[in-house]
Amino acid sequence: MFSAWTYALARLAGMLAVAGLVGWLLGRPALTVAAMLAAYVGLTYVRLYRLERWLRRRRTEDPPNLSGVWGDIVALVMRIYRRKQFHKRRIVQLFREFRRMTTAMPDGVVVLGSEREIQWFNRNAARLLGLRRKLDFGQRLDNLVRQPDFIRYLETGDYALPVIVRSTVASDTHLALHVVSYGAGQTLLLVRDVSRQIRLEAMRKDFVAHASHELRSPLTVISGYVDALADDQHVDPAWRGPLEEMRRQAERMRAVVDDLIELSRLEASGSEAGADVVDVAGMLALLRREVLSRDSHPRQVNLKLGSDAKLLGSEAELHSIFSNLVSNAVKYTPADGRVDVSWWTDDGGAHFAVADTGVGISRDHLPRITERFYRVDQGRSRATGGSGLGLAIVKHALQRHGATLDIASEEGKGSTFTCHFPPRRVVERAPTAVNQ
Repeated sequence: MFSAWTYALARLAGMLAVAGLVGWLLGRPALTVAAMLAAYVGLTYVRLYRLERWLRRRRTEDPPNLSGVWGDIVALVMRIYRRKQFHKRRIVQLFREFRRMTTAMPDGVVVLGSEREIQWFNRNAARLLGLRRKLDFGQRLDNLVRQPDFIRYLETGDYALPVIVRSTVASDTHLALHVVSYGAGQTLLLVRDVSRQIRLEAMRKDFVAHASHELRSPLTVISGYVDALADDQHVDPAWRGPLEEMRRQAERMRAVVDDLIELSRLEASGSEAGADVVDVAGMLALLRREVLSRDSHPRQVNLKLGSDAKLLGSEAELHSIFSNLVSNAVKYTPADGRVDVSWWTDDGGAHFAVADTGVGISRDHLPRITERFYRVDQGRSRATGGSGLGLAIVKHALQRHGATLDIASEEGKGSTFTCHFPPRRVVERAPTAVNQ
């Protein structure tokens, strides 16, 4: 480009010199130079017209045959045009592959804009959500999918987990809607039919609930006979040991059945917990006394009450939450360890925490620690009599109170379980009136 401009300037200077010389010979140097410049400008406009005409009609016309700087400009435009054509073909190819891929997917896919307007969706999304091609493009998704749970899910902005809703197209269909953010304000909605999983989960819950209730009666009979035999003085002393072991195992089985029944009840309860006024401080003080009355417990069991606020909820379920967490801390803390039970309130609501100096939990186990029957250490849990259902009961009972559970633990250094209750569940104790 630099050489072309040098050549053009040199040629213009030469033409001006020739024009000046001719004008000097003719006695009209200024007129001759002006005429030459006018011709040069006219030629430039002709070339500019040819270039502009070709740019408007480059799809049907060949590029003009120009030399010098104008030829370089034409060549540069051609390179840019070819590059643009290449990228355009590449984008079209990628878009076609994307459409084929999403069409082959078993899940529905909806591309949303910054205002949650529908920009594109595949065939499965249209079938699952009842969307109509062309008619629903540009429409806000929350105006078409009118599900309260889904609307709240969109408004919260927390898309870590999908939300399960009942389909408006088919009443017996359940959909998992998962929003994935990408780009600047762009989101992708993934729609999956989870009806089969929901039915299997319901069958599993029904089976566990029915089996638990059916096991309770025979266990009661077996425990009764075992207790009678163990207390009978005429039984051969050689049977004392086996009978005591049978009694312990029957008691352990009864505890598992009771936990299963309690968990099934919590899972079947779709509504929130009641609004009874529960004295948390008194309940925690009673739990501490129960722990200290056991034959074995940590050396220090401290109760730290930062508030005398009460909670609105189910007393039985709150007692189950606190009791399970405190029992777990005591169970896995050595005799020379410490357990701290704390209760306090702030602007975020009420908080209950149990911190221990026990064995701790590996980070790999934390995501699954609240699953039913999940055990960090199978042998240790059986030795301490754990059923593997305590934390699952805690999780479901907290959900019924609109509360959440945070777990912080480091293997070998102890654990801290913290329950966060929303402000609407907190009842601050009114100040006592003083008579003057």
